[in-house]
Amino acid sequence: MASPDFVLEIDGLTKSFGQRTVVSNISFQVRRGEIFGFLGPNGSGKTTTIRMALGIIRPDSGTISILGSDPSRTVLKRVGYLPEDRGLLRKVRVLDIVRYLGRLKGLSSSDAEERGTELLHRVGLFQHRHKRVEGLSRGMTQLIQFISAIIHEPEFIILDEPFAGLDPLNVQLMKQMLFEQQERGATIMFSTHIMSDVEELCQRVALIADSHMLIYGDLDEIKRDRGASAVRVRAPEMPRSLGQGRAAPVNGIMEFAIGDGRTSESVLRAFLDAGIPVERFELLLPTMNDVFIEEVSRARNLT
Repeated sequence: MASPDFVLEIDGLTKSFGQRTVVSNISFQVRRGEIFGFLGPNGSGKTTTIRMALGIIRPDSGTISILGSDPSRTVLKRVGYLPEDRGLLRKVRVLDIVRYLGRLKGLSSSDAEERGTELLHRVGLFQHRHKRVEGLSRGMTQLIQFISAIIHEPEFIILDEPFAGLDPLNVQLMKQMLFEQQERGATIMFSTHIMSDVEELCQRVALIADSHMLIYGDLDEIKRDRGASAVRVRAPEMPRSLGQGRAAPVNGIMEFAIGDGRTSESVLRAFLDAGIPVERFELLLPTMNDVFIEEVSRARNLT
């Protein structure tokens, strides 16, 4: 039975194309109100999983519950979807396609135009509203697809590589708009292989590679479970016994990698034995990029 605490529940999802298994026994849940990261390298099965969740592709086995139901047309009107591939009609004018997509999601023509015009202003494309889609840059078309995904204020927003093709200013704008969507009560799931975006946006994540689930859970807990990867020290000088840190000291701040016999305790002891006062001593958890590389590399070495 579907739980009201989750907007998406996937259990044992498997899909093959010919002899190639693209998704293998994947299970995870997306909690209502969170920003959930669906991570993996290119070709890992992220897009196929999303398409099955949306009823675009039928799974070979496994179950899907989205907003408490099967992915029917009625339920999917409450979902916003930004696909990885550009899917806009190229000969249609910008405002016309935004209005059309809004109407497909249940808005009246006037509401779709009003909301579309507001969103075009927001992303800086109002002056291009009468241009044909084929005359827009890649980044512009990505923004058009994004506002088309949220025009009807959906309960659940699914974004497949949403920041692809955007310059840094528009990436930041889209992130700000995603936080606003979360604040109004929407749940957001996005796929990516850019870990810095995950660190900034996500509360929980699932990581898949080569069709298999590698990690699933709370982002902070995943990093804490791996322990400190380095220590950061602020002190007036460095003990000779430590040699060089991971980076040259800047304003008295030094970082030392943990491993190969070096521990956080041995670093602190080196400062104390040298009589150097330590103003700050901080354990550094691994970044999500570190976790991604470690987990995907290990999985591929086992296959």
